[in-house]
Amino acid sequence: MLNLQQRVDILYRLGDYMLGNDKKWEAAKETASAANPWFIPEFIDHAVKNIATFFLSKPGLEEWLKKYDLPSTHKAVKTVGITMAGNIPLVGFHDFLCTFVSGHRQAVRMSSKDNILLKHIFETLEEWIPEAGQYLEIREMLKGCDAYIATGSNNTARYFEYYFRKYPHIIRKNRTAVAVISGTETQAALEQLADDVYLYFGLGCRNVSKIFVPEGYDFISLLDAFRKYDHLIENHKYKHNYDYNLAMHIVNQKFYMTNGSILLSENPSVFSPISQLNYQYYTSTDAIYQSLNPEEIQAITGTVKTPFGTLQSPALADYADGIDTMQFLKGLS
Repeated sequence: MLNLQQRVDILYRLGDYMLGNDKKWEAAKETASAANPWFIPEFIDHAVKNIATFFLSKPGLEEWLKKYDLPSTHKAVKTVGITMAGNIPLVGFHDFLCTFVSGHRQAVRMSSKDNILLKHIFETLEEWIPEAGQYLEIREMLKGCDAYIATGSNNTARYFEYYFRKYPHIIRKNRTAVAVISGTETQAALEQLADDVYLYFGLGCRNVSKIFVPEGYDFISLLDAFRKYDHLIENHKYKHNYDYNLAMHIVNQKFYMTNGSILLSENPSVFSPISQLNYQYYTSTDAIYQSLNPEEIQAITGTVKTPFGTLQSPALADYADGIDTMQFLKGLS
């Protein structure tokens, strides 16, 4: 078995590999893009760069691991079953990383939408160091595990809660992000907000699906800034969603605004369909926070703590649903 330093060292090497242009890695990214029309090369590269930069850098990993005081060698290795989502490229990487560095084995059930990139990473790690294969296994069924981490919709979460109820588990549900606009933002800031809205076609739980704007807000500057992503309308799946949602607004005679690549619709829901961004007027920021359901919100941007443009570049300690995955894994021993 690999000790902690050996596991961490292989992650450093992985970070360099992911930022490189190895022919096998480039082929894996091309295959993943061809297999899933939502995984355009631009977004795969964005996900890969963020992982390598924010998850696999030596200073970042070292600082993050200080909090947990992990033993060099694990004396009570467990098997953790991980059910991964597939909404954005490598969305399950953080769970893999946490489980690998914790020293536990992982049995992974990958989403059919994202089953190429991480599989290639597993194979590469085992090729570099055969012992790494003892920690990594891809399965269709996750029976016989000691603990579980599962990510899915609210409906599948109920199934997970029932099926895994007798085991230590983390079950994640639908979440989204919202933005609070003051009305004094620069054009550059609004373009950064566009990243939070459009990246990955808005499919991630950290994507902004609703904005809160002050009474009397002028949307023209916002719509102009969002033209940064006009090219996404060329994606046939995204355009199909845009056309459908536009038709629904027209048929139902519902007011909307658009710049040709996204619809702005006044709507109380924090969740919005692909190609639509909901908005709501506010008079008090305190009222915004009081209205939000914490179980639905992954992040709030437009604050001092979380400025625009940062949501899709989470740090290692930005745990999904606010649940410390590393502390959970450490507690299994």
